[in-house]
Amino acid sequence: MPTTPPANRLLAGLPRKDRERFSGECESVELIVADVLSRPGDTIRNVYFPMTSVISLMTPIGERASLEVGLVGNEGMLGTPLILGVDVSPLHAMVQGSGAALCMSAARFRRQLARSPVLLQELKRYLYVLMDQLAQVALCTRFHVVEARLARWLLMTQDRAHAAEFHVTHELLAGALGVRRVGVTKAAGSLQKNRLISYSRGKVTILDRPGLEAASCACYEADKATYARVMGPKDPSAH
Repeated sequence: MPTTPPANRLLAGLPRKDRERFSGECESVELIVADVLSRPGDTIRNVYFPMTSVISLMTPIGERASLEVGLVGNEGMLGTPLILGVDVSPLHAMVQGSGAALCMSAARFRRQLARSPVLLQELKRYLYVLMDQLAQVALCTRFHVVEARLARWLLMTQDRAHAAEFHVTHELLAGALGVRRVGVTKAAGSLQKNRLISYSRGKVTILDRPGLEAASCACYEADKATYARVMGPKDPSAH
């Protein structure tokens, strides 16, 4: 395992000794789009620290529908209930963007938390950020129009994918926003008409990021501000 700072920002923020000890217990894995990493009620067996991958956090609505309540990229981790001493997953976690991640068993993770107060403190701060994000999603879903919410989601995804182009289906967008596919088509069409994005056959290209930020609701900037305030502005392009 290399001793240079890992690409995951949570781990990069640790003192070198703690970071190297933690990274040495991790396994590098490749996450694949649509892989399900956990379901509500599952026992948490592994934690994941994305580097170039993106994980979608969803909560079920009935038997077939779901709503995305969070995104995890290299700014965060999957498996936060373990920080609180709970080993049950509350959400459905699915890989949205393929890429690399560091993986550690739940047992080893608990031992690392016990050995490193600075790690525990860093992850507690991230847990606060994630809770704030969940609350922001609830507000956004209730009060903001689909087009502004889609703009916000695209910005958040670009931040975590670290690329202007990424693949996403109508079905995934509908689930992420909690709307019917026709609503996604209308909102994406409006953003495309204004030349903010290009969207064809599942490939999204961000053409005008400043314009997309202007089209987004204020929740996007609120999320970024919370991350910077709580975690520190380690990377101004992500939150």
